[in-house]
Amino acid sequence: MGHKVTTTWKNKMLLESDNPLGKNLLMESGPDSGGSNQGLSPKALMLSSLGGCTGLDLLSLLKKMRVEIEDFKVIVNGELTEEHPKYYDKVSIDYYFTGTDLNEEKIKKAVSLSEERYCGVIKMFRAFAELTIAIHFNE
Repeated sequence: MGHKVTTTWKNKMLLESDNPLGKNLLMESGPDSGGSNQGLSPKALMLSSLGGCTGLDLLSLLKKMRVEIEDFKVIVNGELTEEHPKYYDKVSIDYYFTGTDLNEEKIKKAVSLSEERYCGVIKMFRAFAELTIAIHFNE
């Protein structure tokens, strides 16, 4: 099964891209390259995709494991290479879980399952970046 997206020039340095789910998003370069802060950075969207992929895995897995959480977030930080073409060569994923009685062992297992088995975006990132992962409870 494949996905197809179409990216269309809107004006100046602004592009619009569709999505197989029927939603659109705007992308553009930064103001120093003629952008006008209407769109998202294509490279940073890769980090969002990583956070979204593993985050959705975890929500699904934790529901199946009957693990209760009060709040949850994923912070993905990417370091770009110095030379062109610049890409993320070091990426950290920090998972933050908040709750009154967190089942830390099950949460760690869910993170591991996302990392090793389910998150295709993590798999893709491993092809070009060094990944580090940390789990934080009630911080």
